[in-house]
Amino acid sequence: MSDQTAYDDPIPLEDAHETRGPDDAGMMTHLFYAFNTVVTLQAYDEPTRCAAAFDAARAECRTFERRLSRTLPHSDIARLNAAAGRAVAVHPDTAELLQEALRYCADSEGRFDITMGTAVRLWNFHEGTIPHRTDLDEALAHVDWRMIDVWSENDEAREGTRPCESGPATSARRLSEQRWFARIRDPKAAVDLGGIAKGWIADRLAELMSAHGLSSFIVNLGGNVMAHGSKPDGSPWRIGLQDPRRKDGIVGAVAVRDASAVTSGVYERCFERDGRVYHHILDPATGFPVRTDAAGATVVARRSIDAEGYSTTLVALGIERGIAFARSHPAILGAYFVDENGTVTEA
Repeated sequence: MSDQTAYDDPIPLEDAHETRGPDDAGMMTHLFYAFNTVVTLQAYDEPTRCAAAFDAARAECRTFERRLSRTLPHSDIARLNAAAGRAVAVHPDTAELLQEALRYCADSEGRFDITMGTAVRLWNFHEGTIPHRTDLDEALAHVDWRMIDVWSENDEAREGTRPCESGPATSARRLSEQRWFARIRDPKAAVDLGGIAKGWIADRLAELMSAHGLSSFIVNLGGNVMAHGSKPDGSPWRIGLQDPRRKDGIVGAVAVRDASAVTSGVYERCFERDGRVYHHILDPATGFPVRTDAAGATVVARRSIDAEGYSTTLVALGIERGIAFARSHPAILGAYFVDENGTVTEA
């Protein structure tokens, strides 16, 4: 097992956090910065119980960030990317997330690939930088999730060893009882779990807060929302659907109870050049933004990792194909597409 948790890589704003409430309805709110976003935890319960759960969740996020970050030098992912094709020992959490991520790669019709990071980083959506075609082609030559192997000490280390093929019900106890390893067979390829990790983390935080006795709470990782239980009056939580035309606008809302809602949208990071809009959801086949009639897609699922894992795929597929995809996947409880005019279509 990786011993990376012994390292103390600095995390931005690690010691900054704020607790508010209870408000008039009895809701406590806790905010802190992690995973390059603002994390918001909200719960209805006795303040000291909420505080204990909030502190534990924040500490867990620090552990996850040190383990899974692409940029922190001692993380499992950074060591895997720097290994130049060699196997590295990883924490069972990392193995679990990698095998889950590979399952979504396999199921996305080629639209989701956790080795796209080298191509993504050639773009600068803040400054409006379009990479050279030759640079993109060089990066795309090393994009292929099938080059990632994950195995335990009880498995034979071989090409294609991906426990993800056993599905999402992998036993956490079975994972933790074994030593795990990972390898990227292409020495120039790199893994970036930024498109899937927050969903997995939201599920873990929900388990932790339930274990602390909370029954009515929200975990919000920068828009990746997990809602547990209901409000004190018995009504469900309501999650807004983003208006692609206005940052502070919504075009509707979905009711969520004991489920997660995650939205992906082309408006999240984009710029315009010569009359064309370039957004951050890239096609692994071309390295350029996917052409789609969906400005955004919101997925509701019991597990937040399912909601996040499928939301980007639905945007990339477009509304018609995305609806067919959503209806063929039982893990997707609901899917809502918003076009550039703010029109909502439900799958």
